[in-house]
Amino acid sequence: MSKELKKLRGEHCLNVFVSYELKNQLKELAEIYDRTTADMVRALLKVGIPVMRGISEAERVMVREYVELFRKARKVKEIKEI
Repeated sequence: MSKELKKLRGEHCLNVFVSYELKNQLKELAEIYDRTTADMVRALLKVGIPVMRGISEAERVMVREYVELFRKARKVKEIKEI
């Protein structure tokens, strides 16, 4: 990420439509932590992005390990049949 970002007015804005329930949850969190709803959304996104990356990586590892385990089990089964 050594590329220099060219900042344009309004390019950092993001409009997201959410359910009423999610909006109320965000408002409640904001009240609990004495923040604005926008601050809560920013904080949750900052925390959520690394979490999602971690989950994605964990899924890749899990699938790779499962495939490897399946292959080993199949080899053991072939050896037993001989």
